[in-house]
Amino acid sequence: MSRLFICEKPSQAKDIGKVLGATRKGEGCMHGDGVVVTWAFGHLLQQAPPDAYDPELKRWSLETLPIRPTQWKNTVRKDASKQFKVIKGLLKQCSEVVVSTDADREGETIGREILDACNYRGPVSRLWLSALDEASIRKALDNIRPGETTYPLYQAGLGRSRADWLVGMNLTRAFSVLAKQQGYDGVLSVGRVQTPTLALVVRRDQEIANFVPKSFWDVVANFQAQGGTLQAKWLPAKDEWLDEEGRCVNQEAAQAIAGKCQGESAKVASVETVSKREGAPLVMDLGTLQQECSKRFGFGAQQVLDIAQSLYETHKATSYPRTDCRYLPTSMLAEVKLVVTALLHSDEKISSVIDRLDQNLKSRVWNDSKITAHHGIIPTTVPCRIDRMSEEEFRVYDLIRRHYLAQFLPAHEYDQTDAHLDLAGETFVASGRQVRIEGWKVLFPRGKGKGQNGDDDEQEASSVQALPPLHQGEKCTVLELAVKDRQTQPPKSFAEGTLISAMKNAARFVTDERLRARLRESAGIGTEATRAGIIETLLARGFICKKGRTIVSTPVGQGLIEALPPQISNPGMTALWEQALDQVAEGSMTLDDFMERQGVLLDKLVGIALQRPHLNLPESPSETCPKCQSKMRKRNGSNGQFWSCTRYPDCDGTKQIGKSTSRKSSGKTGKSNSAKARQQG
Repeated sequence: MSRLFICEKPSQAKDIGKVLGATRKGEGCMHGDGVVVTWAFGHLLQQAPPDAYDPELKRWSLETLPIRPTQWKNTVRKDASKQFKVIKGLLKQCSEVVVSTDADREGETIGREILDACNYRGPVSRLWLSALDEASIRKALDNIRPGETTYPLYQAGLGRSRADWLVGMNLTRAFSVLAKQQGYDGVLSVGRVQTPTLALVVRRDQEIANFVPKSFWDVVANFQAQGGTLQAKWLPAKDEWLDEEGRCVNQEAAQAIAGKCQGESAKVASVETVSKREGAPLVMDLGTLQQECSKRFGFGAQQVLDIAQSLYETHKATSYPRTDCRYLPTSMLAEVKLVVTALLHSDEKISSVIDRLDQNLKSRVWNDSKITAHHGIIPTTVPCRIDRMSEEEFRVYDLIRRHYLAQFLPAHEYDQTDAHLDLAGETFVASGRQVRIEGWKVLFPRGKGKGQNGDDDEQEASSVQALPPLHQGEKCTVLELAVKDRQTQPPKSFAEGTLISAMKNAARFVTDERLRARLRESAGIGTEATRAGIIETLLARGFICKKGRTIVSTPVGQGLIEALPPQISNPGMTALWEQALDQVAEGSMTLDDFMERQGVLLDKLVGIALQRPHLNLPESPSETCPKCQSKMRKRNGSNGQFWSCTRYPDCDGTKQIGKSTSRKSSGKTGKSNSAKARQQG
């Protein structure tokens, strides 16, 4: 009898097995003294399809909706059946199971669903890992948790999986069948998370398309003061000249002011200087890392997740990446010296930075009350081989380590000065800042990296002028004065980083006050682990596409959002579901209660879907049926693709692809294709 450690993937099992001394290779496992380490390949099981509950449900039809299982079934993935049998056999021989999958909701589900599928009823405990270096694994092994402490995460994982199945299976079938009845050839995939994400992109594109630019005018003057030059902007005094944003929309007024001020000298009416401090940014969570890498390097969200996973698993350079937390527990203050030493041993080029650190500083990042299931992403306590990293991996690693090192550098300090100048009775305003202590900003030099549209990522900050010394009553000469024609700008299209940010902060996009009141300000769509995959899914299904670094919706994506009920496309509703799943994970809501709510909502959504009279979708290429002149759509037959009448089975007209002759249902090939069409529904 032995303890069985079930890991999420082979690489993880290898790292844990090495520390446990389980190095003897077996079939799908590794053996040690009193321990066996085995592994999954992510989810070995998946939700059973509808026809596993009833063979009649293989055919897509509106009459069978909604499909709602009474007893949920899982099936073993075909490519994982061999490993599943291995684990099932090991479970019959072990004395205890230690779930050692990733320390999050999905990781818990991956391990626990195997135990349930194999009817394992023995003791269960939990290995909770934040990093895969040897020191972190040993620390976690010394603090193995009772299994019941993390079991609610599994309940939340089941709730997520079942809710996704109910919404995805039923609404995808409903809208795909409706679309096919109207001649659209394709599957309209609907998802609990992917659809509101698509809605964010569609609505942003609509804002841009419907945007009407408005003209406004600035009067800008360059002045010569005793200590140097400065630029100031006219502050209009009359409300009738201003729009709601305080911009001058009266061109004649602006030009009249410019004429009035020509040739005059100005006097400094007031000067106010305030000293300000800006603390170091927090360490990274996955979403922030994806946003920063999108802005600085143009990396995609999935690309960043893959790199962060590689830094964690392969290089052992950084901690667990799929975290939504940007804080660190105070207990890790004891490891600061180890981390900094490891960073120096990994890269001697940062010695000048290391020399400037004050390792006794305690920034706001150290906060036990802010820690969720994981702490922020930071470097590990062991040196890594940066020479084995790709250029992309090193960029991400460098960003992570800079945010950690920033915690031990002084605050950035500057003087913010606001000056009012009187010019011919009109007020001109100048603002500027003078840096006194660069502090942690030495780690983030300006102009390093490009913004999402190719602009320097700190262009705005670098454009802030440093005002010369000014004194009240001081006279200034006008060097140049001009009226600048301006136009309001539409919102920017999403890039992957800004879309991740929008998904994380769904509450910002909710206008319904009752819904907003129920949402946490941090309420989001999806999780840190799933958001990149959702974007990839929308790209793969042709609902969105990339234009350079930006993301835009396609006509199909726009038509789908227009057709869907707002309950499924509203980001706030999905964020509410995530909050409910959090309650299940915390143990304050039962899985049965959650699923009961989903059932009520499903009935409502399907009812709304079936009342939709028309979907505004782009037409698919089609042929005319030779029998009834209706539209046709492509189907797959035993001899390849063919055209089939959209009125099938009432009409069985078919055509070969590329040929115009009718293939009668009485012929041999026609029978084959008609049978295939009948099976596909």
